[in-house]
Amino acid sequence: MSDFETVAASENQAARRGPSGEPGTPNQVGAANKPRSLAGDAWRDLRRNPIFWISLTLVVVFTLMALAPGVFTANSPNDCLLSRQHAGPSGGAIFGYDFQGCDTYSRAVYGTRASLLVGALAALGTGIIALVIGMLAGYFGRWVDAVLSRVIDVVLGIPLLLAAIVLLKRVSSDSDNARIAAVIFVLAILGWTTAARVVRSSVITAKEQDYVAAARMLGAGNGRIMWRHILPNSLAPAIVVLTIALGSFIAAEATLSFLGIGLKAPTISWGQDIDTGRIHMREAATPLIVPSAFLALTVLAFIMLGDAIRDAFDPKLR
Repeated sequence: MSDFETVAASENQAARRGPSGEPGTPNQVGAANKPRSLAGDAWRDLRRNPIFWISLTLVVVFTLMALAPGVFTANSPNDCLLSRQHAGPSGGAIFGYDFQGCDTYSRAVYGTRASLLVGALAALGTGIIALVIGMLAGYFGRWVDAVLSRVIDVVLGIPLLLAAIVLLKRVSSDSDNARIAAVIFVLAILGWTTAARVVRSSVITAKEQDYVAAARMLGAGNGRIMWRHILPNSLAPAIVVLTIALGSFIAAEATLSFLGIGLKAPTISWGQDIDTGRIHMREAATPLIVPSAFLALTVLAFIMLGDAIRDAFDPKLR
C-alpha cells in the first residue's frame, strides 16, 4: 500500500469513529463525509465575521426606522415653532431643534424612509436592467455581446451625478411622488453598468459548465437554460454588487437633495436637512451633525454588508 493510500485509509477510519474512539453511527459518518456547498461555506464564514453582524444590525435598525418611525420617536417632524429656533435638548427632542424649530432627531428618523425607498427601488431597477443586459451579452456572445458591451461602455463613461443633475433639471413637477420616481429612474438608468458586467462574467463562466451542456442535449431551449440553470448560479455576485450600490444610491440621493434638485419639501430628506444645517452651522451644529451621522452610518452599513458577503462568496479569499 502506498503512502497516499495509507493516509486516506487512516482518515477514513477516523471519520468512522466517534469522539471517544468508538465506531461512529451511520449519521455521524454521513455528516463527516457530506460535502459542503458554496452557500454553506459562505454562511460559515459570515457567522464568524463581526463586521457582517455589525453591518447587518445597522441595516435592520435603519430598515425598521423607515418602516415604523413612530417606534423611535414620539415627536412629529412637522411640529415646528420658530420660538424654539436652535433651542437645546428638551423633552423628546434629544438633539434640540433646527432653524425652523423642528425636532432635529425626529426629522432624521423620518428622513430614513425616503432615503431607503429611493436606494432600494433604484437598486431593484438597476438589478433588473443588469440581469437582462448581462444575461443576453454573456449567453449569446458574438455580435450580441459586442453591441451590448459597447452600450455598457458608453453608459459607464457618463458621470452619474453630473448626468443626474442635467436630467433632473428637466423635471418641473413639484409632486412628491413624481420627484421620488424621477430620482429613482435617473439613478437606475445610469447605475446598472457595473452589475451588468458582473452578471455577464458569471454567465460566461456558467454556460460552459456540464449541467448546461446536459440540459442543451436534453432539448432545453435557450430561455429555459437561462432561467432555470444559469440565472440561479449568477445571482450571488450580482446581489453583492447591488448591496454595495444601494449605499451609493442613498448617498447620491442625499447629494442631489443637498443641491436642491432631488427630493424637495414637504418630503423629508437628509440631504435637505444637511443643506439647511450647513447654512446655520454657526448658530447650532447639531442640525448638521445628526442627519450627516444618519447618512454616513446607513451608507457605511450597506457597503460593509456587501463587502462581507463578497468576501464570503469569493473562493480566492478563503
